[in-house]
Amino acid sequence: MTMFDKNPTCSAATTVELPKLLIIGHARHGKDTVCDIICSEFAYTFRSSSDFCAEKFIYSALKHKYNYTTYSQCFEDRHNHRAEWYDMIHDYCQDDYARLGREIFAENSIYCGLRNKSEFHAMRNTQVFDHAIWVDRCNHLPGEDRSSMSLEIWMADYVIDNNGTLEDLKRNTRELVKRLVVNHQLATQNLTLIGRLRSYGTQF
Repeated sequence: MTMFDKNPTCSAATTVELPKLLIIGHARHGKDTVCDIICSEFAYTFRSSSDFCAEKFIYSALKHKYNYTTYSQCFEDRHNHRAEWYDMIHDYCQDDYARLGREIFAENSIYCGLRNKSEFHAMRNTQVFDHAIWVDRCNHLPGEDRSSMSLEIWMADYVIDNNGTLEDLKRNTRELVKRLVVNHQLATQNLTLIGRLRSYGTQF
């Protein structure tokens, strides 16, 4: 499989090292849609923080409080309890703010939906991800309250404009990620070449 092979199910493995992408932005601004587009165009897999944490600990903690009988009920109801989920995820990472990022990226090449700035800075400082991409649809939808979202657009490395059509979003996403993947591959090849030259005693 090459880095440009289609991966509609978002589940196939790849032999090409891909840059790790952190997809962020306000609720309902199109983050999951962007992840789906990336996975359909490139050999990526993704997991959202909400999905990961619901399965790992949130469902078991909240099922009696809100009378959930299935994980799916809990996950689908998350929009009604944003601040509570935000605090629970923050508590999960309180001793190591990069913990959740490391766990998600251990199995996926995209982490979708980070909302906490302390976790963001910890992940960036420890190089858990390569690029942070903000998905923006502010011309049509409001932002989130700071009780559930402390990230800001300036923190991202790149911004994908989602204020147009779906076709516009697909084009904007495809163009950005293609460039990031190609540049990452070239940088990896250069580092490999430098390492080989150094093994032969070449000085830089």
